[in-house]
Parts: sequence; structure tokens; C-alpha cells
Amino acid sequence: MAVLASWLPLAAHAAAAPVQVLDARGRPLADAVVYATPAGAKPAAAAPGATAAIDQIDREFVPLVSVIQTGTNVRFPNKDDVEHDIYSFSPAKRFEIKLYSGVPSKPVLFDKPGLVVLGCNIHDSMVAYVLVVETPYFGRTDKDGRFSFENLPAGSYRVAVWHYRMRDPNAQPTSTAQVAAGGASPALKFTLTTEGN
Repeated sequence: MAVLASWLPLAAHAAAAPVQVLDARGRPLADAVVYATPAGAKPAAAAPGATAAIDQIDREFVPLVSVIQTGTNVRFPNKDDVEHDIYSFSPAKRFEIKLYSGVPSKPVLFDKPGLVVLGCNIHDSMVAYVLVVETPYFGRTDKDGRFSFENLPAGSYRVAVWHYRMRDPNAQPTSTAQVAAGGASPALKFTLTTEGN
């Protein structure tokens, strides 16, 4: 996979670290997961009771891509008028919620880092991706391929990016970022080779 990571000078207030993710043709990549792990320190654990939700709407998972921290409980509300039977065979989280409507009574705890691919045993076209990370500093790029970490504590970080259309989903390009307590913060730019380009 061809990956390019470069720093661009950008004046910004302290403790903000902007990121842009592009494909090999220079087009913005929406729904890329970007996360920053502090160098030399263990990241803070997920807040007790941390929750997220992945809905089923019109026989699709919404959102298509999620990023959560290890220790997060995820609910799977079914907002369709048909039952779903959702599952994952991914090593990071294997589970199944058998045929159901509405909201299952128990959320699913995602307690290991890694990629979790979701499916539905009834509707084969349904797929979603959950990247479970060990840091509280994460997000997804918008339609312009941009995301900005806000209020990062000063220090050194390993910044990684992942996109569900990457040719090798296990190859997460990384770069090192220095976040200063004052002055300008640089922008990090990643260029990824994805399926179809």
C-alpha cells in the first residue's frame, strides 16, 4: 500500500492537531478513522459507563464506520420494521444478537482493541465497521477528509489512520506528532491507496 504522511505548517490555537486524509488521486476520504496515542504513557481508560450506538435504519447500519475506546458498551437499536440478527466473527469481538426488534436489553462490551466487522444473518448486504482503540483521542474524517483533535494535552503522539476501503485493512499508516503547549500546531496529511484507485 502506498502511504504518504507529511506535515503542513498551519497556525492554530494550542493543543489542536488537524489531520487530512486523501486517496491516491488527491480526493478527500470521508469516514477515515484517525487516532492519537500518547508516546511513553498509557492512555486514559474509557470513562465508566462509556456507551455508543449503532442503529439499523432502512436495512443499513448507521453509522457505517464507528471508532470507540476499549471498555465501551455499544447498543444496537433496530429502527426497522423487520427483525435483524447481527453478529461479528472478528477476533477483537465475537458476538451475536439473535433475531430482535427494538433495542436489545443488554449492550455489547467491546473490551479488546482491533477491527470489528458487523453483519446481519438475515440481510447479507448489511455491513459496518467498528475500530476499537486504546486511546480516548480519536475521530472520523468529514466529507472533506478532515478531522481535528481538540484540546490534546501537550506531548508526543503516535497518530494512526485507518479506512475501510484500504487494500490492506491491517496496515494502519502512522506518524509522530508533537503537540505544543503554545504556538502553531502542524497539520498532518495522509495519502492512502484504497480499493478502486
